[in-house]
Amino acid sequence: MRSAFGLTKKELATLQRLSTPVKIQDFLDDIPFNFEEKGETHMSPRRVLRMNRASCIEGALLATLTLWLHGEKPLLMDLRAHTNDDDHVVALYKRNGHWGLVSKTNHATIRFRDPVYKTLRELALSYFHEWFLNTTGEKTLESYSDPLDLSKLGTAWVTDEADLWWLDKKLDALPHHSLVPKKNRRYLRKADPMELMAGRFTEWVRGGKRTR
Repeated sequence: MRSAFGLTKKELATLQRLSTPVKIQDFLDDIPFNFEEKGETHMSPRRVLRMNRASCIEGALLATLTLWLHGEKPLLMDLRAHTNDDDHVVALYKRNGHWGLVSKTNHATIRFRDPVYKTLRELALSYFHEWFLNTTGEKTLESYSDPLDLSKLGTAWVTDEADLWWLDKKLDALPHHSLVPKKNRRYLRKADPMELMAGRFTEWVRGGKRTR
């Protein structure tokens, strides 16, 4: 299967060194965040490696490909927020019957998750408290999707030079499962001033400079 990906020897060697989810996450953390200053992008893993930039979904694709190279199912999960907030896409992995995830984000929250969650709902809910609008403190995470198995979509997405907007449509079309009981939404507490302050911390600034 590896030869079918169309990756170069250098690209393969880079990803083969990332033999665990922790190593994959560390690698993603070192890639500057893609601020899409020249317009929105949806880069393939090859383009991410070449450009050394990644948004959340671009990082998730690279992580998913790397997990696939190491014999795991290439699974993405979409986390859907209110219409006034951004969604987030993560790469799933499983250890001894428990789910974890790899996440590319520019924020102090919604990051890597260890494999301690029995169900995908538990995993998604681990993001609920810390997912809020930095302007108002409103908690905005709404639902999570069924996994998208990228092995069923061929391998062209691995090296495609065009933006992968079609993959967005695939994720949007997946069944999504609500996390918030409608009758309980009115009981939700907004993020407090300390949480808001922490939520405004970012890892990367424009120009590729790290803040830590």
